[in-house]
Amino acid sequence: MLDVLVILLRLAQYGGAVVLLGTPLFLLYGLRGSDGLLLGWTRPLLLSAAAVVAMGSAAALVAQTAVMAGSLTEGLKPATLGFMITGTSLGPAFLVRTLAALLALLALIQDKPSRGLWGFVAVAGLIVGASFAWTGHGAATEGAGRYVHLTAAILHSWAAAVWLGALAALLILTFGRRSKTVDSDRILHRALHGFAGVGTASVAVLVLSGLVNSWFMVGPDRIAGLLSTPYGLLLTGKLVLFALMLVLAAANRFHLTPDLGSALDDPEDLGPAISRLKRSLAMETLLALGLLALVSIMGTLAPVSAMDMAM
Repeated sequence: MLDVLVILLRLAQYGGAVVLLGTPLFLLYGLRGSDGLLLGWTRPLLLSAAAVVAMGSAAALVAQTAVMAGSLTEGLKPATLGFMITGTSLGPAFLVRTLAALLALLALIQDKPSRGLWGFVAVAGLIVGASFAWTGHGAATEGAGRYVHLTAAILHSWAAAVWLGALAALLILTFGRRSKTVDSDRILHRALHGFAGVGTASVAVLVLSGLVNSWFMVGPDRIAGLLSTPYGLLLTGKLVLFALMLVLAAANRFHLTPDLGSALDDPEDLGPAISRLKRSLAMETLLALGLLALVSIMGTLAPVSAMDMAM
C-alpha cells in the first residue's frame, strides 16, 4: 500500500512540476507583450501546481521514510524523519523541492501577474525539476559517470517540463477559446508558432539526455532486459508513448498550425481547423499523462543495469 502511495505522490509531483516550469516559460516566449497577462487561467493554474508540488513533496518525504522504515508508524517518528533528512541525500532533496514550491506559491499569492512573476516561478520550477534527479536513479550512479548521469537526468527533467508545461497551456488556450474573435485566434496561432522552435529544442535535449540515461540504466550489454524485466518493459512502453507524442507534435507543427494560420481569414475553415487542433492536443495530453504514470512507477523499480541478466 505504501508503494502505491509513493507512486501516486510521484505522479502528482511530476504533473505539478511540468506546469510550474513549462507553463510560465511558455507565457514568456510564446505570447507577446501583455497577451499572457490578460489570461485569467494562468495564475490559478500555477497556484494549483505550486500547491500540489509543495504538499506532494512533503507527503512523499513521509511516505518514502515509511517505506524505508517498514511502516507508516515508524516513518512518522521524529527520529526516523530526522535521519531521513540529515542522513540521506533523499531528505534534503525533498525539502529543497518543497521550499521552492512554497516560494513560488507565496509569490503567486502576493504578486499580480507579470513577466517578472512568471520568470520567478520558472526559476522555482527549475529547482523543482532538478530535485527529481537527486531523488531518482540519476543520483544513485557511482564512479566517474556519476555527474554525467546526474546532469543528463536534470536536463531530461527540464526538457520534459518545458514541453509538457507548454502543452498544458496550449490545451487550455484551445479549449478555452470562448470569445471566438479574430484577435484570440491570432494569439493562439502565434502561441503555437512560438512554441515550434522551443519544442524542437526540447525534443532534441530529451533524445540526447535519454540516450545518456539509457547507457547507465540499461547498458549496451543488457538490451535484452528491455523485454525481460519490469523496468525494461516500462521503459519500452515509455518510448512507444514518446514516439506517438512526437508524431502528434510534428502534425501540429507542420500541418495543423499552418492550417490554422491559413484559416484565420476564412471563417468557414476556421472552425474545422480549431477542431482538428483540439483533437490532436487532447490526444497528446493523454499520452503525456500515460508517460508520466509510467515514469512514476519506474522510479520505484531497479533499473536493468542493476539486475543480473544471467538469472
